[in-house]
Amino acid sequence: MQYRTLGKTGLTVSEVGFGCIPIIRLDTQQAIKTLRHAYEQGITFYDTANAYRDSEAKLGQAFAGMRDKIVIATKTGRRDGAGAQEHLENSLRMLQTDYIDLYQLHQVSTEKDWAVASAAGGALEVVTLAKKAGKIRQIGVTSHSLTMAERLVKTGLFSTIQFPFNFIEDAAQGELRKLAQESNTGFIVMKPFAGGMIDNATIAFKFLRQFPEMLPIPGFDSPEAVDEIVSFYRQPNVVNQTDLELMDTYRQELGQQFCRRCEYCQPCPHGVNITPAMGYQVIARRMSPAVAIEFGRSFMETVPQCVECGACIERCPYELPIPEMLKKHYNMYEEHCASYNKK
Repeated sequence: MQYRTLGKTGLTVSEVGFGCIPIIRLDTQQAIKTLRHAYEQGITFYDTANAYRDSEAKLGQAFAGMRDKIVIATKTGRRDGAGAQEHLENSLRMLQTDYIDLYQLHQVSTEKDWAVASAAGGALEVVTLAKKAGKIRQIGVTSHSLTMAERLVKTGLFSTIQFPFNFIEDAAQGELRKLAQESNTGFIVMKPFAGGMIDNATIAFKFLRQFPEMLPIPGFDSPEAVDEIVSFYRQPNVVNQTDLELMDTYRQELGQQFCRRCEYCQPCPHGVNITPAMGYQVIARRMSPAVAIEFGRSFMETVPQCVECGACIERCPYELPIPEMLKKHYNMYEEHCASYNKK
């Protein structure tokens, strides 16, 4: 494992980090085991958020007594100052620490988000004061909007930007990457597997390792998952023509409109199990329709409950036409059921 300074933060981090969303589905002991194993394999950067249920608490328990050995990044999704202060204090308590290395404004993707967060008394003011008080070392921001991400980097107010980047969603390698490099803003890569749509870790990291200044934070839910990713960093990175062709195959399969499984759209007020239903098309291709209809029955049968209220569209950071896509996937599911007489 190699180590480098994360942009202008002054923080020394491992060349790959640990995204802590998956540990919410692990029991505490298994989460601690996975986190400690990652540290033993050389990973020192851990990214979590107040919104990730008990992730912060598990991270705090895993590294109690060794705070100076790791770099902790967490986030607040609140835009108001009082809410951000509440989240910060809760994070400090859950993480069992008196400081956070990198505190990020979470998912600032609209002009309205930024206007509220940056206004007098807003979240930015509160975290800036917290930095002066020593509770935060550096301030970062995350976004799913390329336009907003570029604007946020240009403000010069943030030490890091966290943004989706993978061989399918590769727009960040243009202007955003350039801006980050010019301003020495640390670039943290979320969704290295395109929200789970890329199921080949080898090809995913062959692409990402071409950008060594970027810090990928894959999610891990087992020591074995850690070992797989870490193993890539123990050998030179070579991208050949076969690799490029495989990346193109994924791009053609997914197209421009696909769900990244961020789950911001949920819960649906009418009980639609949106996230898995949004992936039915890919599931059917990879599993075969005969297998997919059995695998997907529980969530696909919730799709007719959609009344196209638009709540999911408002929440989706990628502005996907979710009801339209759900209808398309349900039609495919019905066709598969009819073909195999299994509905």
